[in-house]
Amino acid sequence: MKRAFDVLVSAAALVALAPVLLLVALLVRLRLGSPVFFRQRRIGWKGAEFDILKFRTMTDARDASGAHLPDGDRLTPFGRFLRRTSLDELPELLNVLRGEMSLVGPRPLPVIYRDRYSPAQWRRHEVRPGLTGWAQVNGRNATTWQERFAHDLDYVDRHPFRRDLKILCMTVAAVLRREGIEAEGSATMHEFMGNEPGADEGR
Repeated sequence: MKRAFDVLVSAAALVALAPVLLLVALLVRLRLGSPVFFRQRRIGWKGAEFDILKFRTMTDARDASGAHLPDGDRLTPFGRFLRRTSLDELPELLNVLRGEMSLVGPRPLPVIYRDRYSPAQWRRHEVRPGLTGWAQVNGRNATTWQERFAHDLDYVDRHPFRRDLKILCMTVAAVLRREGIEAEGSATMHEFMGNEPGADEGR
């Protein structure tokens, strides 16, 4: 039922939102340049890797050595608008349609985190990653990594279909309220560097 729901909703949303997708793509091209889409390798279901697809929100500005400037310096007002409204996430509907993601599940994280998880935290990959999830409706980026992992594992252990419907409704409300978009002191979520000895590992 969950996979059938994902396919039906993502396909219908892509058709219904096609004018919005085209408009956002055009604005990204005009304001931020090419490429329009941001692609990044992420860890998915059972540890499989895939390329997540988003609208680009940052410039390609670099320092004298050729390294990218900090996220906060590259994130333009237009990019912040895309993030606040979650419009940058819409292309992920293609990931859902292809079966790489689900509408609801733990958010897929970069492959560089692969060796940083504790065994308990790795269990978040026992389900397909989601466009939204229990952690996203409970603080989004304004929570600690340990809190996010705890929410992810709670979802892994208890994810009846009715809970997915609840999370989707809560997501709409969270997007409208524009809550938890930025982590404290950062334009984006702080990088997960692993677990310190003796730290809460997300359970």
